[in-house]
Amino acid sequence: MNIPEKDVYEILSRTNKPIIIYGMGNGADKIIHQLELRNIKISGIAASDNFVRGQKFHEFTVKTVSAHEKEFGDFIIIISFGTSLPDVMEHIFSLSLRHKVLAVDVPVYGENIWCMDFYNENRADIERAYNLFADDTSRRVYENVIAFKLTGELSYLRSVYSEKDEVFKSFLKLRNNENYLDLGAYRGDTIDELIHYAGGYSHITALEPDRKTFSKLKAHVKDMKNIRIYRMGIWSEDADITFSGGQGRGSAAGHGETVSVTKIDTLFSVRRVSYIKMDVEGCERLALTGGVKTIIRDKPKLNIAVYHRSEDIFSLPLQLSTIEPEYNIILRQHPYIPAWDLNMYAVCK
Repeated sequence: MNIPEKDVYEILSRTNKPIIIYGMGNGADKIIHQLELRNIKISGIAASDNFVRGQKFHEFTVKTVSAHEKEFGDFIIIISFGTSLPDVMEHIFSLSLRHKVLAVDVPVYGENIWCMDFYNENRADIERAYNLFADDTSRRVYENVIAFKLTGELSYLRSVYSEKDEVFKSFLKLRNNENYLDLGAYRGDTIDELIHYAGGYSHITALEPDRKTFSKLKAHVKDMKNIRIYRMGIWSEDADITFSGGQGRGSAAGHGETVSVTKIDTLFSVRRVSYIKMDVEGCERLALTGGVKTIIRDKPKLNIAVYHRSEDIFSLPLQLSTIEPEYNIILRQHPYIPAWDLNMYAVCK
């Protein structure tokens, strides 16, 4: 693997240019915290023109990029929010023509942070996972995404983007009689995705733990046949846990109201499943743990998010290969800044 020698924190610690955080919110909070731990000072906060209202964020007055240009001239921009909107992504890439633009990688969940120390501590597992992937494209995606996570350089990501058509049509090859399990069904968008690519289905089981989102899911599928939806989370066992809802795709177990969780092996103790989509906000490891019997028995096609926790990109492929070594595993980065919508797809040989 060709891994950069310096991480983003070393790059930023050595710069003489002002550092401007672009965006406000949880991502910016996490990035600023990591910079503060390393005594890296920022010089301002930027936002898009239509978001600037003279507000304060981390004691800085939020300004437009052009206002910062008048003040500083040149500077480094750190993107602190996630987007897959083409026009917003293009705007970010256009900024890189005027300034150095980085995206410091901080996890959606968990405490581990990508830096050279994290890479070196996990190097053996990172290299083991690299050798699991079934095609050269996956190995290139893996290498580039890790390089991005270490350096924040968006060029590593942009060069490995691919649309979902490629993987659904050439690898998953879904049929119109799939028994589909949608873990983290959200409002029904991935049910629509299944029908779009498969042309139909035999049966759908969908789980969504957030109360408000579940109501929208329920309305979305109300006229569909052969579908079961549950306001539940997925876990390594059957239990009741506290759940932090109301954050859309950022909802997660942790605190808030109590919800029931179950495991794949309970849902499919009798019935069989042929395709599982798993985007469960950092609980993917636990979901796989609770589905070992079903995965070994049915060998379903798998579509698993591997971006919520820093270690997911290497730990989840390793976990799956331990459960069922007969899987062909590929990795694809769909257009997103930062490296979200990074998915592992698996089909048994």
